[in-house]
Amino acid sequence: MPRKALPALASPISAERTGDAEKITVNLGFVDLGQIDLLVAEGFYGNRTDFIRTAIRNHLATHADAVKQVAARRMLVLGLQHFDAAYLQGVKDARQRLQIRVLGLATIAADVSPELALETIESLEVLGAFHASAAVKAALLKRQR
Repeated sequence: MPRKALPALASPISAERTGDAEKITVNLGFVDLGQIDLLVAEGFYGNRTDFIRTAIRNHLATHADAVKQVAARRMLVLGLQHFDAAYLQGVKDARQRLQIRVLGLATIAADVSPELALETIESLEVLGAFHASAAVKAALLKRQR
């Protein structure tokens, strides 16, 4: 039986960037840290975080083509994908299931029950961050890649 198309008005939000960020911890050697502090003290960077963000962005820029090719091959959505109960109910009503693949941030709204998530999300692959209630995360644990 052919799958029905989802209504165009009920699509998840996609965006290139958000103001939100994930916090990570990085362990550095004392000499590396001292060199960063020297550059900060000399005014090259505002603070350690500014230096580290800039270094990461510059390094990622050198691999931008590879990231684009792999993201396309793996059919990853780049940026933000947000799923709320109304959208997932539309997926359920259309008798479809989602294979969510995100490079960035995937969020499932607080109004989504674990049952609705299980009924509508077949698989979940998130490279970056995944935000959902603890109950939804627990329900989808076996479907994550």
